[in-house]
Amino acid sequence: MSAVPDILAVGEPMLEFNAAEDGPLHAAGSFTVGYGGDSSNFAVAAARSGASTGYVTRIGDDEFGTAFLRLWEREGVDAAHVVREPGGRTGVYFIGRGPEGSTFTYYRDGSPASRLAPADIPEEAVANARLLHLTGITQAISTSAADAAFHAMDLARRHGTLVTYDPNHRPALWPVERARAIVMRSVELSDIVLPNIEEGRLLTGAHAPEAVAEAFAARGPRTVVLKMGADGALLSHDGTITRIDPYRVERPVDPSGAGDTFDGAFAARLLEGAPPVEAARYAAVAAALTTTGHGAVRPIPSRAAVEQAMSA
Repeated sequence: MSAVPDILAVGEPMLEFNAAEDGPLHAAGSFTVGYGGDSSNFAVAAARSGASTGYVTRIGDDEFGTAFLRLWEREGVDAAHVVREPGGRTGVYFIGRGPEGSTFTYYRDGSPASRLAPADIPEEAVANARLLHLTGITQAISTSAADAAFHAMDLARRHGTLVTYDPNHRPALWPVERARAIVMRSVELSDIVLPNIEEGRLLTGAHAPEAVAEAFAARGPRTVVLKMGADGALLSHDGTITRIDPYRVERPVDPSGAGDTFDGAFAARLLEGAPPVEAARYAAVAAALTTTGHGAVRPIPSRAAVEQAMSA
C-alpha cells in the first residue's frame, strides 16, 4: 500500500449477516458473517485488482467497527481517514434468500456513517489521489452525508482528481424525485458514471440501453458504463458505444456486491492505463466471478483469478 492511495472511496460500511440456508429470514437458524457497504466493497475490489486504495467514513468504536478496521488492514485499504465515534454503532444488514432472490433488511438509522459531513473529507488526500469514488447510497443516508459527497466532488474537480460515481439507487432510502435530482447533479460533476440498467431507466426515463447510456453521457461525463447483469455491459466513451459481452459462470448463487466489484475492478485497470473497453471487459469477468459465492466481499476475485478466467 502506498503512502498516498491512488483511489479514495467515501461512504458507509455495514457488517453483513447472510442466512446460511434458503428460506424466509425469520426462519433462518444461523448466519455467515461478512462485510458490506457499496463503497467499502469497491475499495476491497480495487485493492484485490492491484490498486492502492483508501477509505473515508465514520464507524463506531464497537466490535463491528473493529471488524472493519481489521478487514481493511488485511486487504491493504488505507484507513487513515476513518473516524471512530465513541459509543457509535456501526450499521448492519441481513440477507435472506427466497424463491424470488435475495432480500435485505437494514439496521443503519443513526449510524456513525450517517453523520459524515464535509469536515470529514480530507482535502489533501483527495488532491493527492488519482481517483475519487462516490455513490448514491452515501448521498441517500443523510443530508450531511450528501453534503460531504458534493464537497468531495468539488475538491476533486478543483484538484484535477478523476471522479467515479455509481448511482446505486435504493428506493427505500429516498423518494425517486430527490434521488433523480441529486444523482443527475452528481453525474454532471463526474468523469465516469457506473449505473445499472434498472436504475438507469428509472432515473433517465429512457428504456433502450443505448438511450440510457446516452442520457447519462449528455450530462457531461466522458465515460458511462451501463451494467446489465447477465446481459453484460454497455460502454459509452467519447461518444462511441461498445457492447461488453457477459462472462458466464456455471453456478451463480448470490449477486450481492457484483456491481461494486465491477466498479472497483474497472477503476483499478483504468488507472493502470488500460483502455476503457479493456477495463470494462476485465470488470465484467470480475463481477461475474463474485456471484459464485455468498456475500459481498468474500467472493471478490483476485487479479490472478480474473486473468485466469479471461484466458481460459
